[in-house]
Amino acid sequence: MMDWKQLIASKRLGQEFRHTERRDDRSEFKRDYDRLIFSAPFRRLQNKTQVYPLPGSIFVHNRLTHSLEVASVGMSLGNDIANELIATKRPELRGTLFEQIGTIVSAACLAHDLGNPPFGHSGEKAIQTFFTEGPGNPLRQKVSPEFWDDITHFEGNANAFRILTHRFLGRRDGGFVMTYATLGSIVKYPHASRLAGTHGKFGFFHSEQETFRKIADEMGLICKSRPGEALAYARHPLVYLVEAADDICYEIMDIEDSHKLKIISYEETERLLLGFFDEDTQKVILQRIEEEGLTDINEKVVYMRACVIGKLENECVKTFIEHEEDILNGTFNGSIIENINPLQRDAYQECAKMSYKKIYRSKPVLDVELSGYKIMETLMTQMVDAALRPERFQSKQLISRFSSQYDINSDDLETRVMAVIDYISGMTDVYALDVYQKINGISLPLI
Repeated sequence: MMDWKQLIASKRLGQEFRHTERRDDRSEFKRDYDRLIFSAPFRRLQNKTQVYPLPGSIFVHNRLTHSLEVASVGMSLGNDIANELIATKRPELRGTLFEQIGTIVSAACLAHDLGNPPFGHSGEKAIQTFFTEGPGNPLRQKVSPEFWDDITHFEGNANAFRILTHRFLGRRDGGFVMTYATLGSIVKYPHASRLAGTHGKFGFFHSEQETFRKIADEMGLICKSRPGEALAYARHPLVYLVEAADDICYEIMDIEDSHKLKIISYEETERLLLGFFDEDTQKVILQRIEEEGLTDINEKVVYMRACVIGKLENECVKTFIEHEEDILNGTFNGSIIENINPLQRDAYQECAKMSYKKIYRSKPVLDVELSGYKIMETLMTQMVDAALRPERFQSKQLISRFSSQYDINSDDLETRVMAVIDYISGMTDVYALDVYQKINGISLPLI
């Protein structure tokens, strides 16, 4: 069984043996939170698509607003679970770092989407298929099997871990120099890309595998692989809370956004949101809306959405407490949301069905996915070709666009290809479109 006191490790990657002088009263985990808030990759999330195209005349969520909301719910989940576990099951954790898990989860929530490329999942797919189906396929004979597995399964979660831990050129050892506990809490799929399977998910690139192993072993995560096998661990328990906060926010907030954009009607929205409650509670909610004098339908939706998020947060806390031993043993199956009270679980699944049918397959979403895929495919084609043939004139022009932190001039082919992926995946939607237009002669700065 994993041990909470070992799991909540405040040691910092890259500064394991350095004494840190305390300059203020912030905890190490609050430092993680602040470091992320003020970072360039986090700021870039404001121009990355969440679901709907950016920008628009009606405000909907982007990756930045989504991450802030997830961090808020994550803070509540962590704080409530810490208080409940100490009060009912683990009094020995009182006065320990365990009391700060709300801050850890909140920081990890801020970081959970840092690795997502432009245009969301269509951007991920464009990077993957460039190598599996496109011009990048011949590279398979020139790179290691581990690297090929990584790039053909390119995944935002693994990329987030790379962004936070990799020593890019000119940067300090340890990347962002985050605490072990925060880093462990963002790795949703703690195994190598060789084990990605049909779902295509994994937690770290081969280049960061030893970093993850060091962090995991220090915190006592359960190793599920044998020597010589592809690396795999049990999740850090706090990953379940980051995942739950993300699940709550993206599903419920997408319903609200869809109502604003008139993709689903008020009647459909009310039915979906009230479906999380029994009949008596539904009546109470509707009565409160009337008593508060809410006549604007958007405000009614906001009120019901707040009730739903509060209920789901409460149910996730109960489920985590109930299954804490299974989670610590690495034997818990599924996500927290999948194991909550059947009434709320079924209502959540109903929202998911509606989202897939009317939101994720809606014309605006499909249009941005199609356009985004084409933009990403073109950028990959042009820039990987530049990395393969750097001596060409056009290649030199493209390479000159790269930030100095990316090792595009390396003698190692894999390093150069990864530099291309780092550069492109770090772009915002707007910047990716701008570069696409410029390298294709569609847009000129002076015209």
